[in-house]
Amino acid sequence: MLAVNYSTIRNKLKDYCDKVTDDYETVIITRKDEKNVVLISLEEYNNIMENLFVMSNKKNYDRLVESRKQIERNSSVTKSMQELEDMEK
Repeated sequence: MLAVNYSTIRNKLKDYCDKVTDDYETVIITRKDEKNVVLISLEEYNNIMENLFVMSNKKNYDRLVESRKQIERNSSVTKSMQELEDMEK
């Protein structure tokens, strides 16, 4: 994570945009009166939004946690299409 003042980012915007997209860097742009902003890639933003969506629904989150536990146990689970559809309800 980098912290850069507004003047520097303005003068080198392309360079910092490249760091964000190419190196997955997060840039905090510092401004007067603590009105700071964060520069992240669209890919990172979409990832954050997707995670928030999944975690905001308890049923989805619980299924995700259970799936992860199954993977960690190296167990394979086979479900029929009907079982998968029933899980959605």
